[in-house]
Amino acid sequence: MHVAVLAGGQGTRLAEETEIRPKPMVEIGGRPILWHILSHYAGFGLHDFVVALGYKGDQIKRFFMDCVELMGSMTVDLGSGRIDRAEARAMDWRVHLVDTGAETNTGGRVRRLRDWLGQGTFLLTYGDGVSDVDVDALVAFHHRQRRVVTLTAVRPPARYGGICFDGNDVVGFSEKPQTGEGWINGGFMVCEPAVFDYLDGDETSLEYHVLERLAADGQLAAYRHLGFWQCMDTLRDKQLLEKLWQSGQAPWAVAPTGLATRLRVA
Repeated sequence: MHVAVLAGGQGTRLAEETEIRPKPMVEIGGRPILWHILSHYAGFGLHDFVVALGYKGDQIKRFFMDCVELMGSMTVDLGSGRIDRAEARAMDWRVHLVDTGAETNTGGRVRRLRDWLGQGTFLLTYGDGVSDVDVDALVAFHHRQRRVVTLTAVRPPARYGGICFDGNDVVGFSEKPQTGEGWINGGFMVCEPAVFDYLDGDETSLEYHVLERLAADGQLAAYRHLGFWQCMDTLRDKQLLEKLWQSGQAPWAVAPTGLATRLRVA
């Protein structure tokens, strides 16, 4: 099963970082958030990725080329130019990096991936959000529902902590709970090939054209995820994810097979 990742947007709300790199290349713990997303899927045995490129896509290509060239130990003979690798590469990912246009909308990017995704069910997500969603359970739910697309519905974290009162006295402060702001599309979608019937051209928005039409046709299911989910829209979001990673408590790094932990590079 292929995993498609939308990684072509400009990320204007994170301009502090995205002026010089595409948002999927913004680093958490010294690795691009795109790497974290792929690692999570790899933890469920999924290793075939199709990445839709756009804004500064060459930097994403360069990252994966460097992964191949620089991974593991090596000996460099400067006289002959020969490079001997001392150990096998650890990751068995296959990553297709597809140019989908600098100005193409999200639905248009998915449409341009059609020839890369084969004829079967595929997974689709955004290149700027991480979660501890159980991908196996998500796919099983999708097949039970028999809809064209299943999205993962999440409740975003409240942006601010709350005050705890006793009468007029403040007795404490609550953490920022992941409740209370309604359900939203958190990405981590499962799609049938019939979704391409809803994709008209480069200007098509996945969110405003495709998903809304699917919902009107009764072909959109929602998998409610009550666990961790966090997008990286702002510098504050990035700092939160970095803090979680550095604390060793990054929920998205844990997968049932344990492969995500093995693939983590110190």
